[in-house]
Amino acid sequence: MIECKNIAKIYKSGEIETRALHNVSFKINDGEFVAVMGPSGSGKSTLMHILGCLDTPTSGEYFLDHKDVSQLSDDELADIRMRKIGFVFQAYNLLPRATVLRNVTLPLVYAGVSGGERECRAKEALRGAAFPENFWNHYSNQLSGGMMQRVAIARAFVNNPTLILADEPTGNLDTKTGEVVLDTFQQLHVEQGRTIVLITHEPYVAEHAERIIHIRDGNIVEDGSVKHRRVVHAE
Repeated sequence: MIECKNIAKIYKSGEIETRALHNVSFKINDGEFVAVMGPSGSGKSTLMHILGCLDTPTSGEYFLDHKDVSQLSDDELADIRMRKIGFVFQAYNLLPRATVLRNVTLPLVYAGVSGGERECRAKEALRGAAFPENFWNHYSNQLSGGMMQRVAIARAFVNNPTLILADEPTGNLDTKTGEVVLDTFQQLHVEQGRTIVLITHEPYVAEHAERIIHIRDGNIVEDGSVKHRRVVHAE
């Protein structure tokens, strides 16, 4: 599903160059649950933006579903994001004065799905995210943080994306509530075979995935299963 070949990203400010990623290469197979872990400044956010088609690499190739998307135009990247990628952010990014159901249907509105089908698919997504039906008509600002994040998860996969990309999804939650959200991701992975890439700096969060890619100073330094990660020596 995902293949990155020698991805590099350089930011320029006048004559100053900052290299955020150094020729990063890896593959993620269809149906994998992968955590990308690293401290602040490690390059994981830059990598997330490239995987999510929010940015393009300075050099290298990024294949999503066997298509090289690394040098597409902004409009082409926006189309890929709409059709193939579901996002879950730390800040939820829900509309506060819209109901739960309305928030989940929004990606389908942009995709041109008819009203009846939108509601049907939104309800199915909310059930898949284990969100209680008696809260579907509540406004999002009436919900707890954990419930808002589960709405965001339902919204992320309502359009049946190829990839779900979660950026620090438990960052605003207490540990107990965060566990509920992480269990939701595991359920989606196991029961529905969803491909999930989770960005985090917390080891206990990363260990909910089946594989961890550890990034530091723009290089991948470890990659492997949660129990058996291998050290990668950066060039």
